This record gives sequence, C-alpha cells and structure tokens, in this order.
Amino acid sequence: MADGEPLIPPSAVDVDFSDVAWGADRTMSDFETGMWRMEEVQPKLRSPIVAVDVLDKPPDWDRLVRAHEWASHMVPRIRMRVVEPTLRLGNPMWSVDPEFDLDYHLSRVRLPEPATFDHALRMCRHMATEPFDRARPPWSAMLIEGLDDGRAVYVVKTHHSITDGLGGIQLMTLLHSRRPEPSPDKPDRPAPLPEQMSGGGALFEQALDTVRSAPGRLGGLIRGAVRTAMTVVGDPVGSVTEVAGYANSIRRVVTPPPTTGSDLLRDRGLGRWFGVLEVGVDELRSAAHVAGGSLNDAYVAALLGGFRRYHESFGRDLETIPVGMPVSMRSASDPTGGNRFAAARFAGPVGERDPVARIKKVRAIILGLRQEPALGLLDSAAPLLVRLPTVVLANWYLSQSTGLDLQASNVAGVPVPVYLAGARIERMFPFGPAPGCAVMATLVSHVGTCCIGVNLDTAAVTEPARFMQCLQESLDEIVELGRG
Repeated sequence: MADGEPLIPPSAVDVDFSDVAWGADRTMSDFETGMWRMEEVQPKLRSPIVAVDVLDKPPDWDRLVRAHEWASHMVPRIRMRVVEPTLRLGNPMWSVDPEFDLDYHLSRVRLPEPATFDHALRMCRHMATEPFDRARPPWSAMLIEGLDDGRAVYVVKTHHSITDGLGGIQLMTLLHSRRPEPSPDKPDRPAPLPEQMSGGGALFEQALDTVRSAPGRLGGLIRGAVRTAMTVVGDPVGSVTEVAGYANSIRRVVTPPPTTGSDLLRDRGLGRWFGVLEVGVDELRSAAHVAGGSLNDAYVAALLGGFRRYHESFGRDLETIPVGMPVSMRSASDPTGGNRFAAARFAGPVGERDPVARIKKVRAIILGLRQEPALGLLDSAAPLLVRLPTVVLANWYLSQSTGLDLQASNVAGVPVPVYLAGARIERMFPFGPAPGCAVMATLVSHVGTCCIGVNLDTAAVTEPARFMQCLQESLDEIVELGRG
C-alpha cells in the first residue's frame, strides 16, 4: 500500500543501467520461498501478478520483440528460472535459463471481430489462471489486437516470488519509454551467460554464502546484544515497558480481525474474474479531503461501500468484513525488486452508510495499523515458517487468507505519458493475486487516473457484474463528496 508521490519514470536513454540492480538477490527470501512452494501443494494459493496496459494503438511488433530482448539484457532476472536445492535444504535460487526462449514468453493474438476491451480482459483472466511452467522463468506477456476501437492490450503476468506490486512498478518505470520514437542510442549490454545450475550446485552455493556471511552476521548479533544490554542497564523500566508494548502489538497483529466473513462470500475456488474501475486522482483526493482522509482512505471506503450494496441487493445486512491490506515496508535504501511488505488485517466498517463517516473510520483504523511495532512480524517469522513441511505451511496460510473477504492494495504509479514500442499507454490496470480471499482490489495511479483492477474469486462472488456495478455506485458516491 502506498499513498505518496507517484513514480516519475526516467527515459531509457537517461538511465545508467550499470547501477540498476532490479531483482539482484540470487536467493529467494524465506517469505518468497513460501509463496513459491505453497502453491505446489495448494493450487488456491497461486499468486500471479497481472498488469494490463491499454494502448492507444497496436505497437510495432518487431520493435516490441526487440524491446523485450533488450530488457532481458538490462534486467537479467527476466532470463532466470528457479532452481531448488537438493532435498530443499535451503531456499530456491535464481539462475539464468540455459534454454531461454523469448518466443515462449511473449505471444501475440488477434481477437475475432467484433471485439471489445471486455473480450481482451477475458483473455487476460484466462492467462492469469494458467499455472507457470516451473522449469522456465516465471513470467509471460501477450499483445492482444483486434479491438473494435483501434486500441490494443498488452498484458504481463509475473509470479509474486519475483516481486511485489511496487517492485513491479519500479521495473516498468525502467523499461517504458518517455517518447514514442525509437531510442537507437540507449545503453545495451550482452545477454547474461546461460547457467547450468543443478540442485546440488544451488545447495553448495548457498552453503558457501552462509560460511562467508557468518562472521558479519555474528558480529551484528554481538553488537545488537551489547546495545540491548546497555539500554536495559541504562533504563530498565523503559526497557520492560517497551518489551510489554511490543508483546501487545504482536497480540494485535496475529489475532484475526474481530469479525467473521460474509456467508454470502463463504466459498473459495480456482475461478477468477477481472473487472476494472477508474476515477481521476484529483477527484478521489478531493473527496477524501472533505472527510479529512487520504486518497487511500477514500479508495478503501469506496470498496467497503460496494460490499454493502452487493449484500443489500441479496437482502443481506452486513456490519463488518475481514480485510487484509499489504503495507509497503520499503525504505529509500532498499534495492529495487523483490518483496518488502507486511500484511495488516482489520474489520472493515461495511455497515457505515455515511461515506464521510466511513472514510473517517477507515483512516483511524489504517493510521493505527501503520503504527504497530510488530507489523512486520510475518516477515520476521518467515525463517521459521518456511522450515515447516510445505503442506502444513500451505494449509495454515490458506486458513488465514480464506478468512479475508477483501484485500486492498494501493501502489503509486506513473504521472507522465509513457510508451511501449511507439504506442501510448492510456491505462495501466493491476490485478493482484487473490490467494484464498474473495476479492483482491489494486489501485495504481497513471497519468492522473486511478486505475483499479478487481480480481474476484467466482466461487465467492457468484454475480461478478452485479458486484462491479455496486462498486461503481459506491465509488460515484464517494467522488460526489468532492463536488459538493
């Protein structure tokens, strides 16, 4: 979740790619390892991130292919597959695929006439539900042409173990162009050399890295212990209070939201349905300011209002729903790529009919969550969790995620026009993964427009069109606040 300044993408010709280290970590983190392995035993936990770009016209295909080839030179992770160490005695490692084939990852289709954006979105949805070939780099892209209004759609699917939403936006800002014309003088470098890494090789390399880093880690532990001891000696009462406060924070973070999920959305399955909403950044921000909230507060309040309307359309009353929200833990010093977020959970005030009061309640809840000292506890516990048998970890994680009716994410996007092989990107709709939750909604700002992608579990939301209409009505209600 982010509610700060949007990312301003540099032109490809302006970037010093010798300093770009997007996705440079060779070994998956414990958290990423869990995401990668759990879906093997529990398909409901598949976690693709899908970005759908709406283009003003079809891009030049040959130029698009060359752009992907160039990108795979500049960002080696694009050519990397995942290698599991022998007996899984360690975390998976990224290794340059010796059989990398761009034609496998990048495809092109033309829809039969007459075709609309909805038809293209259906193709994106089907693409999202297909599991990755785990022997190849876990990403794919498709250009969809033939829309009746002359536009085209470019869709990219990546596995969540590669990056989180903000990391994906960081990558796109590097690879999109600020101008429609070709850039023949942009920097380039040779493709990364293929690697023949085996499971045994991955295990040996990790063991070697562990030995090399052991002195530094030990020194850090000793320095930390000394600082802690000095703090306790200097302020024993304050230290005890701090420990007690953190313990209480842990209790609040790990305790499920004080509400049960909706009976109407109880079921979970593998089916997915994509819907989109859009609203002006200034419009949504103005509405939020009326209630003393942020753009993100108004966005979440609009989603909750849509849930209430959907339930009322079935004659159901609802006061709260369990909500999950990824909170970005990135700092300015963090490398790009990878996954750096914490999971926050709360009871969403669905039953609040007054949109101003709903925004205020959401703001109070989110401000409280951001101040929790133990917010990053799951990441801290990942080294222990990932050592559990995969089936145990997957079933535990699924039990947690199925308890959520909504996950909502907000990622700062691109404020200036950008192009893809000569075509201007008009909209950029994000579809976050919905591993076990009923609805995953993601907002990315793009050139003054909030592009909202809604990923629905069709076993939970049995009438997707009705649900999207309810979301639209709630969003309109929120926006109207700023026009009064």
